[in-house]
Formats: sequence, C-alpha cells, structure tokens
Amino acid sequence: MIHITSSFVSLLAFVSIAAAQSAVWGQCGGIGWTGPTTCVAGSTCVESNAYYSQCLPSTSTSSGTGSTGTSTAALPTSTSTAKSNTVAQAAGKKYFGSATDNPEFTDAAYLAILSDNTYFGQITPGNSMKWDATEPEQGTFTFSGGDAVVSLAQGNSQLVRGHNCVWYNQLPSWVTSGSWTNATLTAAVQNHCSTLVSHYKGDIYSWDIINEPFNDDGTWRSDVFYNTMGTYFVDVALIAARAADPNAKLYINDYNIEGTGAKATAMMNLVSNLKSRGIPIDGIGLQGHFIVGEVPTTIQTVMEQFVALGVEVAITELDIRMTLPETDALLEQQKTDYQNVITACNAVAGCVGVTIWDYTDKYSWVPSTFSGQGAACPWDANLIKKPAYDGIIAGFSA
Repeated sequence: MIHITSSFVSLLAFVSIAAAQSAVWGQCGGIGWTGPTTCVAGSTCVESNAYYSQCLPSTSTSSGTGSTGTSTAALPTSTSTAKSNTVAQAAGKKYFGSATDNPEFTDAAYLAILSDNTYFGQITPGNSMKWDATEPEQGTFTFSGGDAVVSLAQGNSQLVRGHNCVWYNQLPSWVTSGSWTNATLTAAVQNHCSTLVSHYKGDIYSWDIINEPFNDDGTWRSDVFYNTMGTYFVDVALIAARAADPNAKLYINDYNIEGTGAKATAMMNLVSNLKSRGIPIDGIGLQGHFIVGEVPTTIQTVMEQFVALGVEVAITELDIRMTLPETDALLEQQKTDYQNVITACNAVAGCVGVTIWDYTDKYSWVPSTFSGQGAACPWDANLIKKPAYDGIIAGFSA
C-alpha cells in the first residue's frame, strides 16, 4: 500500500492554502509540509507518521462527529453483535486483522479495540518495518517500532504480517541515491531482507517480501531495484528471506490485481516463473483499496487462479472509500461492497484471511491521499462500527 510519502506531500504543497488554519480532516504537518500547522477550533493536530499530521476532531467535543463533521447520530451504524475474528475463524480462515501504526498506541480507546483478539486475530505494522524505518543508514538497523507491534500482538495472542522487505517507496536516501552496481545492490538487498526477517524469526506469520512490483499495465515498475538488477531483485529478496526464517510465509503484495486484467496476469506469470525455477513464494497479497460501488466482480475468480498456481492468497489492505459527505445510500453500498469482498475470500479455501488497512476512519490514509474522499473503514472516526461491519460479518457467514 502506498502510505503517506514525500511524493504525496509534494503534490499537496501545490494546493493553495487560503486560510491560516487547517480545517477538520486537513493536513497540519509532516516532513515537507509547508501549509498551516494549526487547526480550526474543535480539532487537534495529530501525527499519523513522520510525513503526515491531520486535524482530527477533539475528543473533548461534547457531540460526536463522523468523517463529515456531522453528528454520527444522523447516520446508520452497525447492528451486529458478532466479533469479526471469531466469525472469520469459524468460517475456516486463519484471521481477520487490521493494520496499525506506532503513534496510534497512545490512543487508549483505539488500542482497546485493536487488542481485542475476538475482533482482530492479526495485525500489520503500517510503517515501522519498512526500509526507511529499519535501516535508515546502510548497515545500521533499528527495530524499536516493529518490536513494539510484535510485542503488542504477542500479548494479545495475535498473528503478525511483516510489511515489507523491498518496495520502491519509503526508502532512505542512501538506497535511492546510491551509485549501485548489480553486485553491490544485490548485497544490500540480501543484507536488508536477511537481517530484517531473521530479527523477527518465529514471530511473523507472513511477510510482504516484495511490495508493488508492477505498473497497472503489467509492466515492471521502474525503480532503483529493477533498473539496477532487473527482475533478479525478486529472487534475491525471496531467497534471503527464506534462509532467514524458513517457517514464515513469503508473499508478493500489490494493488489492482484483485480483478482480471493485465496486472493480475503479470503477477500470475511471475508466480509461475518463480515456481518453475524453485524460487520460494508462498502467497499473493491482494491489497483491496477499493471505491464504493467499484469492487471488481472477478475477485473470486482471480483468487482461485492464484491458488491454482500453488500459492495461498490474502486480502491484505482492505478499505473501501467514498466521496464525502457520507450518506445512508453510500454507507449501504459500502456495506454491500465489504460483504462481497469477504464473501469472495470465504468461498476460496486458499484465501487465508483479510486485513483491513486500519479499522477506523480516525487513522485512515485515504483522506490525505484522495482529496474529498474518505470514510473507508468499518469503524468511524469515533470508533463506532458502521454498516460496513455488518457486511463483513455477513460475508464470513455466507
């Protein structure tokens, strides 16, 4: 998943800042941000990560507000009393999970729900295991953020998905600006993946070893790894990871591969190629960053096609965004969309689980990335379950 990066911040910097303060849900800080750093009355600037801070409604506000700033009482909420991970496991899945991030651990109300393993049997660190967080200088590794996520999960008897070893984004400058040869970058990738995965040996169910290697047309993404090593970087990372932790499931993770098309075909061809050459690959992650009313109708077919190649699949980063403001009709469609995604996974034995890309709109990446869009998660910004949650429960019960 593309988390908030300097490229997004640079894009937003072109937007004219007309007021001295950011509105509710607006950006108020982060690396590269040049706009307002204070928020309008009734909201507080909250850091999501080093690249993005957002004006969130103050918790002291007497009347709760949803992601539109209007009273949540005006919108429908969930009616289900079932617990999402309990229902998922009863349906034969390994987990229903959520992404999270270290700054959110200071939010006690948020953490209480995240730590309930009847809701979430698995968590994914959004940023703290990425290259810039774990090896900011060549050969110097820091694991404190990732360790905190693993410690939390283990205390809650939750699985952890590692995210990620090799991605074109959120790289330290020594990687992106290095004068690499095939040999020197191969050594750097081997060392990074080996050190990262071995540090968490035995603690991680599965790793997104390769993240987002393809363009939407199915061609290889141009980045420092592909441009220097060609497709060999995939082999190098997977082989190093397997040696570092033979029991962890090794995934390739991408978006827009959830429906039939050039990108999904490219990923299937890659899986077949890796399998034919004995390169370790255990799973494919379908991210699932969807738009309300636009969930691919072929998602189950695609999952079945991947499973037929001898890998498991998972929905790894599910959220379903809408153009704001929220309405009853949009929330009802979102409920249907969540149900359809879960139903598709439920129908495929090789789909092992579903992870939502944070469970609450309070910490969703969507509003900062897609202007005018949001409300993508099953819990609203006040940690109230939305109709989408009922769709999840219905999907696992199908």
